[in-house]
Amino acid sequence: MTLILTRSDIHGLLADATAEVEAAVADAHRDLALGRADLPAPPVMGVPGSDGAFLAMAAASGPAGLAAVKLLADLPGNAGHGLPVQRSAVLAVSAQTGGVAAVLDGAVLTRVRTAAATAVATRVLARPAARVLGLLGTGPLARAHALALRSARDWDRVLVWGRRPERAVELAAWIRDELGLDAAAGADPRSVTEAADVLCTLTPSREPLVRGAWLTPGQHVNAVGAPPRPDHREIDSEGVLRSRIVVDSFATARRKSGEVLIPLAEGTLTEDDFRTELGHVLTGAAPGRSSEEEITLFDSVGVGLQDLAVARLLIDRAGKEGVGTRIDLTA
Repeated sequence: MTLILTRSDIHGLLADATAEVEAAVADAHRDLALGRADLPAPPVMGVPGSDGAFLAMAAASGPAGLAAVKLLADLPGNAGHGLPVQRSAVLAVSAQTGGVAAVLDGAVLTRVRTAAATAVATRVLARPAARVLGLLGTGPLARAHALALRSARDWDRVLVWGRRPERAVELAAWIRDELGLDAAAGADPRSVTEAADVLCTLTPSREPLVRGAWLTPGQHVNAVGAPPRPDHREIDSEGVLRSRIVVDSFATARRKSGEVLIPLAEGTLTEDDFRTELGHVLTGAAPGRSSEEEITLFDSVGVGLQDLAVARLLIDRAGKEGVGTRIDLTA
């Protein structure tokens, strides 16, 4: 039987699973570094006459017992029709039999696993004494990050900026009321960047929001929001060059991360500058932070192995709780 999980099913199953999702994502990156999982770079497909892009984000994992693919549609034209610019669905099959284990809506799953990866990276790369969290962006991804990062450090304050000031005020109020953290709206990206010990960029920006001159010694930056396109980025070249870079996947970053591809094309960055993957740090194959003054950058492009890890968690939870619809695809 194949499990079908809707967006509302997934939202309910993950509502109290922040720690479990983070652990699953961390284990997935360790498995990748140790050769227990396979993660090819996703092909990018276009439709002639359209600016849309489709990515097939595939992965396979021995420990999880699954192979999975998420088809991600990145359709800028959707914005004009009141539709999400990015939409996705995940197909997970048994690694042993090839039977279809589950079909899952991708929206909540993607948001939660992305924030979990940021939390994992922040734990191993940010200074232990980091006390101010900065969020650039006010959408659902920013809310997911505030929730996932709540326990990553002992925050004194959270600063939020968004293009619509009222949204920043609203998110800061939610962080205060729901998470119990002191939070306020920042005036602009520069003021939030300069004040933050840990900065998360969470916008679908094409042009850089953050300038390298604004970064401060000892800072950790999570570059998360830019779409998977080589000409989109949130951090300028100076900011990337000032940082020690850790990626979730070198092969994927090499294909679709504007953060590294633009300075690479400029000749100011080399491939060796961004070969360190999060799994290498988690397994001890590469160091985390090397000094209190080092600026670290987690270039989060998002990978299918993270989707697979959360799919495994969802399948197991749904089975225990009797959630979802089960159908026989072979009938």
